[in-house]
Formats: sequence, C-alpha cells, structure tokens
Amino acid sequence: MSLPLENSPAVAAISKRERVRELMRTVGMLPVLILLLIGFSLMTDTFMSWQNLSIITQQASVNVVLAAGMTFVILTAGIDLSVGAILAASAVVALQASMSPQFGMLGIAAGVGFGLLLGLVNGGLIAFMRLPPFIVTLGALTAMRGLARLLADDKTVFNPDLPFAFIGNDSVLGVPWLVIIAVAVIVVSWFILRRTVMGVQIYSVGGNPEAARLSGIKVWKVLLFVYAVSGALAGLGAVMSASRLFAANGLQLGQSYELDAIAAVILGGTSFTGGVGTIGGTLIGALIIAVLTNGLVLLGVSDIWQYIIKGIVIIGAVALDRYRQSGART
Repeated sequence: MSLPLENSPAVAAISKRERVRELMRTVGMLPVLILLLIGFSLMTDTFMSWQNLSIITQQASVNVVLAAGMTFVILTAGIDLSVGAILAASAVVALQASMSPQFGMLGIAAGVGFGLLLGLVNGGLIAFMRLPPFIVTLGALTAMRGLARLLADDKTVFNPDLPFAFIGNDSVLGVPWLVIIAVAVIVVSWFILRRTVMGVQIYSVGGNPEAARLSGIKVWKVLLFVYAVSGALAGLGAVMSASRLFAANGLQLGQSYELDAIAAVILGGTSFTGGVGTIGGTLIGALIIAVLTNGLVLLGVSDIWQYIIKGIVIIGAVALDRYRQSGART
C-alpha cells in the first residue's frame, strides 16, 4: 500500500528544507554576528573591551548609512555602484563649504545636498531613460570619482578648524555622534519602508514593476526616490567621514565603500531580485562587516587577506541570496 502523499519521504524532505529556509529568513544573519563576536572574543583579549566595541560601532556607522540607502535601491531590484564616489565628491564639497568663517556649518547641508543631486542624476537616467541601473551607476562611479578629483584640484582638502568636527569626534552621554546618526537613519528608513505608502510602493516595484505600473503606481517616481535617498545618504556619509578626518580627497576617500554596503544589504537578507528585505537585516549585515574587519585587524591579518576574505563574504552573500530565492520559488 502506498503512503499518503503528504507523508511521503519526498514531501517530508521538501518540507524540512522549506522550514530551514523559513528559519533563515526569520533570524537572518544574527547567529553569524553572535558567532563572530564569540569567536573573536576568544581569540583576542581586547576585542570585547568597551573601547574596541566603541571603535567597531563608529567604524560601522558610515557603512550603515550607505547600506541603508543601498537597501532602498536593491529593494527595487536596482543597484548603486556609485555611492563611494558620491561620498568622495560630497566630502570635498562639504570641506570646501566649511571654509566660510561665518557659514561653515553649511558644509553639512552642502555635502548632503550634493549627494542628493548626484543621486537624482542617477535616478533620472534610470527612471526616464530606462537605462540599466548597473550600467548607469558603474559609469557614474568613474565619472563622479573624476568629478571629486576635479573639485579638489586633485589634492586633499584640509580644514583643521572644521566646524562640524564634533560629529566624528564627540559623543552625547557616552554615545558617539556617528552612532546616533546611524541609528537615526535606520529608524527613519524603517518607518518609510514599513509605515508609509512609498514604502509599500518600493516593495511592489521590486516584486513586479509591470504589475505595479498597471496598479497605478508611478514607477518612475519610486525609482527617482530610491536613488535620491541613496545619494543623499552617501552625502551624509561624506559629512560623517570628513568630520573624522578633517579632510577629503577624490582619489582615496570612499574607495570600495559600495562593496561593503552591498555586502551588508545582501547579508542582511535583501534580495538582488527585489521586493524582499528589511532595514533591520541591513543593520546586522553592516555590523558583521565591521566586526569581521576589526577582528581580522586585531588578529594581525594582512590587508591583502582582508580583501580576499571580504570578497569571499560577498560571494557567499550572493550564494545565500540564491538559496533563499530558490526556497521562495518552491
């Protein structure tokens, strides 16, 4: 006598795999973060010190901000490879604006505003000309890196009396300003994605842009918005970076930041195919990148091997995304 279909070994195996995938989607990469914290704390005496944990959170802050913007973009099945270059160009503009004796604090608005403008350029090309996001932002990465060097006259812009230096060097009740800003960005991003009409539309466009268009959603408006957010947050990251360094240049600042941001987003569970992901997951992904980098430095791992390990992490993140998506289709 044959077994009932629901009790067959094949169905049971599929059900088990689906439960594993569902568990992965629910808890995300939090167990990996916990394991990294435990592992590095056992391998080094200084890792779990308050000073080092403070350093980790500050180092993660800029990537958290960039990754938040990247989350908006990837949720629409897009990508923004230009955020590192936008950060460099915006930091140069912020430093130059800060030179004014009376209006130096306007450097903050100048940096964020310039990033917003560059993000709108990306979004306009993608939304109105319907160019592929990968090609547009890849070209923008090179063009904006050149623009940053041009704005700085291919030199390092330095301001020892930077009026907003407190952002990168001071704290409130022991909490660094960088961390406060990063947390605020995460909270606002969560609210937009989960509690606003625009958030619903972002997920809809990422899930099925044609269906979203037929349902009355202005897809061009959503695309323009997400790339503007990505650009503005890259500008904010520029202000945060410049406030720590008192300097900015177009050649080195922001190099490979886009890779860390993308890795954080994918590690956090946001799918490259769009429509799936959370900003909380992105935060965990960014912390994993920061913990991994800090732990490797404390262990004395050379920067050559750090690049190799980060590359493997990015490939692993994409493989994990494919595994999640294969589960969603079964």
